[in-house]
Amino acid sequence: MEGRDRNLHEECGVFGIYAPGMDVARVSFFALYALQHRGQESAGIATSDGHLAYLHKGMGLVAQVFNEKNMRPLKGHMAIAHNRYSTTGTTSLRNAQPYLIETLHGPLGVAHNGNLTNASRLRLKLLQRGVGLVSGTDSEVITQMLAFPQNSNSWEERISAFMAEAEGAYSLTILTKDAVFGVRDPWGLRPLVIGNFPSGGWALASESCALSTIGAELVREVEPGEIVRLDANGVTSTQGQPVKEKALCIFEYVYFARPDSILGGQAVHLVRQRLGEELAREAPVDADIVIGVPDSSTPAAIGFANAIGLPFTEGLTKNRYIGRTFIQPDDRLRQMGVALKFNALDANLTGKRVIMVDDSIVRGTTAGPLVRLLRQAGAKEVHVRVSSPPVRYPCFMGVDMATQEELIAHRLDVEGIRKHIGADSLHYLSYEGLIRAVTAGASQPSSYCTACFSGRYPVPLDETWLRQRKSRKESFETVRE
Repeated sequence: MEGRDRNLHEECGVFGIYAPGMDVARVSFFALYALQHRGQESAGIATSDGHLAYLHKGMGLVAQVFNEKNMRPLKGHMAIAHNRYSTTGTTSLRNAQPYLIETLHGPLGVAHNGNLTNASRLRLKLLQRGVGLVSGTDSEVITQMLAFPQNSNSWEERISAFMAEAEGAYSLTILTKDAVFGVRDPWGLRPLVIGNFPSGGWALASESCALSTIGAELVREVEPGEIVRLDANGVTSTQGQPVKEKALCIFEYVYFARPDSILGGQAVHLVRQRLGEELAREAPVDADIVIGVPDSSTPAAIGFANAIGLPFTEGLTKNRYIGRTFIQPDDRLRQMGVALKFNALDANLTGKRVIMVDDSIVRGTTAGPLVRLLRQAGAKEVHVRVSSPPVRYPCFMGVDMATQEELIAHRLDVEGIRKHIGADSLHYLSYEGLIRAVTAGASQPSSYCTACFSGRYPVPLDETWLRQRKSRKESFETVRE
């Protein structure tokens, strides 16, 4: 996706574990490490021993936030954890998760992936009740809503009461005195899976790749509208709210999920290969080699090459650590842009007609420099193929995306984009091709959120919230887009 300044960022990754006898803080650390691609701004772990709760969180990557010293106090046999990329609330420690507060019912910790589309209305209700808020995130709103209904007899009832009022996307892991909960919105917009350990214990994670990393086995997905409880009795399930029309974010398959994850019963890597195969059938071109934009476009490029009968090779190498430093480049280096993140392999490109496969073009700020980089390395022709349809509409369900005016496919047609990026030809995968590729390996019929391509949003959008999003202002602080 346009190199990886990316312009689209999944909001975060969440994790939960109930496993007596395990060092759950250490297990959570490695699970967050596996989910690092879902958020790089902050990380946090909250644990409980059944009496007291403990928390450490900080700004930066997982390996920058945690060390042996600050993990030592994180005691207990259950935990939740979070990686964050902000879509609401600024990049600051007070917006980092998990949130951990004390309630009449004991400690309450919350980790959230998604966006509430009626957050402004819910926030106002809390303020009118006299509840003080210290951040600009909808995740804090969720935490306070769960803490507020004091007359409820159980956490399941409190969670269900929240779900009845909430609109939008949320996959949650929740820590209480006695249990860890997993919650998924009635549309299933953001992923959440359950795993178990051969030696005993249970885990929840945004993606199955985190379960594999910590030695847990994937059991199943948390169903839309479901509340899952992990405690001394194992796993119990409650339907918190009736299932709406299922609408898993289809961009999980295009880009967000790690290729080794299982999503909707399908290996993400294989779905991406099918995206490339569909694209090759729709938009073949005479060329010599096929390359992908590292790393998420590689499976689609392999599928494209196999379908068209051309060799797949590396044309770009990526500096995987350039985005992992707090030291900002000076003006001269900043102007080099893509060259900081990619180098072209001249030996593979000189004199060649190149097909460059990317998974998406958002603002169009990176595709052009990549095309120029390939030409400077000796490519005779550069044909760009995109393994998803044009992104014409912003996302309001937990993805950090440009405003509609900033989306290049909203402003320009395909030919205009081709001229803008300087490619010899440009083709996107059709909407129909996208659906064919994603559904071809599904074990049962399903539906997806395709709003960024189609403009059809599965959940109602609150007008006040939309105005605040457009102006990029919250009542507490500026929204980080």
